[in-house]
Amino acid sequence: MKDIRIRNGRIQQLAPAGSLTAEGEEYFLFHRAIAFPGLINSHDHLDFNLFPQLGNRIYNNYREWGKDIQEVNKAEIARVLRIPLPLRIRWGIYKNLLNGITTVVNHGRQLRVEEPLITVYQRSRSLHSPAFEKNWKWKINFPFIKSRTFAMHLGEGTDKESSREIDSMIKWNIFRRNVIAIHGVAMNPQQAAAFRALIWCPASNYFLLNKTAPVHTLNKQMDIMLGTDSTLTASWNLWEQLRMAKKEKMIPDKELLNMLTKIPAKTWGLGDCGNIAEGCQADLVIAAGKNGVNAIDRFFSLNPEDLLLVIHHGNIRMFDAALLHQADLPGFEIARFSKISVNGRWKYVEGDLPGLMSRISQYYPAVAFPVSLS
Repeated sequence: MKDIRIRNGRIQQLAPAGSLTAEGEEYFLFHRAIAFPGLINSHDHLDFNLFPQLGNRIYNNYREWGKDIQEVNKAEIARVLRIPLPLRIRWGIYKNLLNGITTVVNHGRQLRVEEPLITVYQRSRSLHSPAFEKNWKWKINFPFIKSRTFAMHLGEGTDKESSREIDSMIKWNIFRRNVIAIHGVAMNPQQAAAFRALIWCPASNYFLLNKTAPVHTLNKQMDIMLGTDSTLTASWNLWEQLRMAKKEKMIPDKELLNMLTKIPAKTWGLGDCGNIAEGCQADLVIAAGKNGVNAIDRFFSLNPEDLLLVIHHGNIRMFDAALLHQADLPGFEIARFSKISVNGRWKYVEGDLPGLMSRISQYYPAVAFPVSLS
């Protein structure tokens, strides 16, 4: 049981429960709740989260998948891409926020993000993949590039060609740039030693390839982080994906949590946001776990509707309607928040999410949102 005092965007003090309450201070009181650092999603395509999952069979590699959906699902892709880019980006941010993610690493072209509710990390250099990134050998070896860290889809397949793509990257990384591989399904431990880290996306891997990366052997050679990928290939619900990773039994539960907190904070150079400790950045989540007898079991039982409070840089970004009576605080502007329902649980989120959903629906009437307004 702990009290957490936040001031000026940082965790000022941790103390035994009930010991920090001071007259005149603003506070929320929770019963049988768990607190954890705001999660870090190391791989998403923010502008692709209004797509349904698109795939028509199990593929040998991402090249087969890309060709197939461009032929079979061409009309559906066109309908989603008619939605203006700023609206798609905004929804991608909300998808992450609703899952308790306070930092997301966007992969792809540099996006203009207006008034971000969470941290959108775009400081690394994104290369798509050996097959789809033109002149990637030149780009990774360009001597005057500012970023020395690259993120690239590698080994996204189960065939020999997917493994050979990894070997090609190792061979052509002449200046030994820090390369963070994404997916790595075809990667072996010898190849892993040449990379800074791997972003593991098990839900996306199984949807496309019916196989995922052997992270229990790769983690001896490199850091492993978790990524959701976009809804083009994975569920919007991070917590379903996390339970999928847990079910693999390749990584201990506490290490899985670290793959969403401490490890990516270190790898991406994000400072201390992956911890709950005095002096650290106040990115944190409070949730009401339902199952299990200890905190880690309760953590893995969560779903978006169980999140009670999401704080980013010391600012409340989302809170459960059950806390509304406690939110009557001096200076707290409830008008900045909108009300939505997540699996029957009412939440208040910063910004006009209902208005965003309405605007998106004007361009794409068939859109299926995972949240509702009633």
